[in-house]
Amino acid sequence: MTSRPKAPSARGKASAGGSAPILLIEDTISLQMVYRTILINAGHRVVCAATAAEGLALFNSEKPSIVLLDLTLPDRDGLDLMQDMLARQANVIVIVITANGTINKAVEAMRAGAHEFLVKPIEEGRFLSSVDNALRDTTTAPIQPRTIMRQPNDLPEGAFIGSSTVMAQVHDKIESVAQSMATVFITGESGTGKELCALAVHQNSPRKQGPFIALNCGAIPADLLESEVFGHLKGSFTGAVSDKLGAAAAADGGTLFLDEVCEMLPALQTKLLRFLQTSTVQPVGATRPRKVNVRIVCATNRDPAEAVRRGEFREDLYYRLYVIPIHMPPLRDRGEDVIEVAETALQRFAAEEGRAFTSLSPQVRSMFREMTWPGNVRQVLNVMRNVAVLYDGTEVQPYMLPDDIAARTHVPPPQAAPEPGVGLTELMGLPLAEVERRIIEATLELHAGSVPRAARVLDVSPSTLYRKLEQWAKADQPN
Repeated sequence: MTSRPKAPSARGKASAGGSAPILLIEDTISLQMVYRTILINAGHRVVCAATAAEGLALFNSEKPSIVLLDLTLPDRDGLDLMQDMLARQANVIVIVITANGTINKAVEAMRAGAHEFLVKPIEEGRFLSSVDNALRDTTTAPIQPRTIMRQPNDLPEGAFIGSSTVMAQVHDKIESVAQSMATVFITGESGTGKELCALAVHQNSPRKQGPFIALNCGAIPADLLESEVFGHLKGSFTGAVSDKLGAAAAADGGTLFLDEVCEMLPALQTKLLRFLQTSTVQPVGATRPRKVNVRIVCATNRDPAEAVRRGEFREDLYYRLYVIPIHMPPLRDRGEDVIEVAETALQRFAAEEGRAFTSLSPQVRSMFREMTWPGNVRQVLNVMRNVAVLYDGTEVQPYMLPDDIAARTHVPPPQAAPEPGVGLTELMGLPLAEVERRIIEATLELHAGSVPRAARVLDVSPSTLYRKLEQWAKADQPN
């Protein structure tokens, strides 16, 4: 039985100390719940609003230092709301949240004084890094870095759950390189946990008490990327309403993580190379460089050597960065890790949603082993979150899974179907429901009991077959 998720209250849980909360303004209740949970689990105090009017009222009463603002609100344009907030409290830091269709408006918001913008869907690591960076700019005290070595049930580091040989090799390499100052270059498909790997390198290094600053080079418009990396001075360009500490300077004494580094424009690649050679940064509009002490970790889901061959990435920068490579393996190459990742995520999300789930059923385990998981660990986490929000029980059953799971399962070509007409005579005179059951059972037998394969042949959703099998099993039980 499904249950509708309840909308969260306007006020989040208060953290110890009673400091100014983070104000989250997001009209999609399901996303509001997810963002709020992430922030609370990271130790932040949060207040939430679903409309501009409610958000402005909370802004006036709570005096937040950071606002997470969705630009598309039902009762007012988010950009207008942001300008009202900045007029009332000039030092507030606003992080705008936008969908792909409103990128131009997000850039406009940055020029009007926003601190940063995030594009939906937002990765949890990226989300928390943005908040950490904003908090660093609101206080003179250094922020304690987020760690990778949390308790076993504390995701998002699901990418580091598992006992496969390939992941043991990754752990060993992280432990070996963490003590060094050498640049680490992480490669791997999207969703394999590259930022988590970077966090692990940082947290196991002598710099773990310093900041960990993450910057997604592929998610920032070209005209703002230099400012994001190196900072700018007030008045250096239109929209520069205050001095901004760039990511390189913010990471002084810690680690700077450059995600999707192969998406960096050639002009900025030149400046990054100079930064690596001199360890100095020069904000936009500044006349003098500043010396910083930063360790560089970068990542890409592309083949960096191929990017060099295509002329898209400087060869000298490639050799400067590609010192210690770490490859994050795709989930399909990690064997039974998929089950460990899924059940660990399930238990955490179940606790958050007040559910009783503890494990996957044998049928679901079999399905998960068959899947190629193109979205890797991120896809598994999304599936488990979906189940925990929509259903309840102790075991995850196949009918609880999203319908597209079967479509993403690697299914071998089906065996040849029986010749037309075979067995038709014995079906004559039977009720339609019984005919349906016999055809389904025969198809399952033909495909060695695999529900996904039988569903593909019958052109129905696997969840439909699982529901029917459960119904028949209950009907066949003696009273």
